[in-house]
Amino acid sequence: MLIGPAARAAVFVLAAGTFAPQLALAQASPFMTGATALQTNILAWLTPVAIILIMALGAMAMANRMSWGWCFGAILGIAIAFGAPQIVTWVRGMFGV
Repeated sequence: MLIGPAARAAVFVLAAGTFAPQLALAQASPFMTGATALQTNILAWLTPVAIILIMALGAMAMANRMSWGWCFGAILGIAIAFGAPQIVTWVRGMFGV
């Protein structure tokens, strides 16, 4: 059964819109926009908290009132928190996403 030129054009436009979002003028993912805003907000709050934490750990170390496990844990936590975007990029690259 043959279809007319208008139906062929409609099928082509539908296929182009389905398989090529740029041709359909699709927008960026709203999830990524929200995730980026959340990440920026968390880092804005985390920066002064990390500074105060380091100051408190330094004061406790000077007074010899601290377990060094707390110090290493704080350093590791700060490194993970501020390095999260690079860690996510690295993991996504490992899986080809």
